Amino acid sequence: MAPGDIISVTIGGIVPGGAGIARHEGQAVFVDRSAPGERVRARVRRDHGRWAEAALVEILEPSPRRVEPRCPLRTSAGPGGCGGCPFQHLDYPFQLELKTQILRESFSRLGGLASLGAPGELRAIPSEAWEYRNRVQLHAVRGGGDALSGPRVGFMSQAGVIPAADCPVADPGIRALLASGGLSAPEGRDRFTVYSRDGLVLAEGGQNRGRVRVRGRELLMEAGLFFQSNAAMLEALAGELESIAAAAADPSLPLADLYCGVGTFASLLSAYFSRADLLEENRAALGLARRNLDPGDHNFYALTDNEWVKIQESRRPAPRYGLIVADPPRQGLSPAMRRWLARGPAPLRAYVSCDPATLARDSGELVGGAWELEDLAFYDFYPQTPHIESLALFRNARG
Repeated sequence: MAPGDIISVTIGGIVPGGAGIARHEGQAVFVDRSAPGERVRARVRRDHGRWAEAALVEILEPSPRRVEPRCPLRTSAGPGGCGGCPFQHLDYPFQLELKTQILRESFSRLGGLASLGAPGELRAIPSEAWEYRNRVQLHAVRGGGDALSGPRVGFMSQAGVIPAADCPVADPGIRALLASGGLSAPEGRDRFTVYSRDGLVLAEGGQNRGRVRVRGRELLMEAGLFFQSNAAMLEALAGELESIAAAAADPSLPLADLYCGVGTFASLLSAYFSRADLLEENRAALGLARRNLDPGDHNFYALTDNEWVKIQESRRPAPRYGLIVADPPRQGLSPAMRRWLARGPAPLRAYVSCDPATLARDSGELVGGAWELEDLAFYDFYPQTPHIESLALFRNARG
């Protein structure tokens, strides 16, 4: 195949990035905006040898699960269309089915875990499908001519920044600001973050810091620091973690909150334990975590996870925790952290993950150590996208 070739293929499934996968003359082809079972015509964009990328040209036989996208930026033809919601053309129940399948296959293929633990079922917790996203990243629209008379901010596409006057998945407060033209990039910045919930609007370059409420507790946050983007799903996930802590807590043992951000989970769970140890490499986030926790004999570690492990391995006797909660970045746990956790320094471990591949990899190593996978659920923080936020609960098999 050569770039520009038009081919006809049948889509066999969806890959974790959201594209449909087909085969043409023995070669894998990934087709954007397609659905399993569809017969389509596609234009080859790039040929990588063993696989190729292609753009959808025509749907010859549509899937019954296909729907009309709500966002006009998503329906734009070619690489100029917004790439933020690759699942908008699929009905929402089918999106949940696909994500469940992706997570299950990741655990089987990458983690070597065909069974997902007692009772062997993978739970899916759905979200509101629209206007759910409280935190968005926007880009400045640069250039002359009509660009300056239209929206001054937009979203990234394959062809660059595409101006946006609306975003159907965004919180109503963000939608209103986009429609009014009330958002602009800070001076000297091409990219910035906005957070909106219940009338509160925080934005880099403006009011950047404020308090948000999670399960009745006020937390100090900043728009430019990591915070979960779907407030309703965060409430549901935090509620499950509270139930785990309440049922499992030994008040004589501490809590470990690894990759803690602004201390969201520790602020809700530390009351069940003697103290909390919080690990976060970002010093600004850890500074907010100090302010978000109730007073207590807590420890705050502004370290990498590898540095944390060195400290834990040097302690005598070896540290023991009542519960370990970890919410690492997309790359998952470092090898050193995986090895330390695999030795089982707690009776329970809750792993919050934004990437099924690294979660499956890490889970396979943990189960090969001291842990049993007891429960696995995914919370649909990001409808209309292939992104998967999961909660895996491990119990120490050694007691």
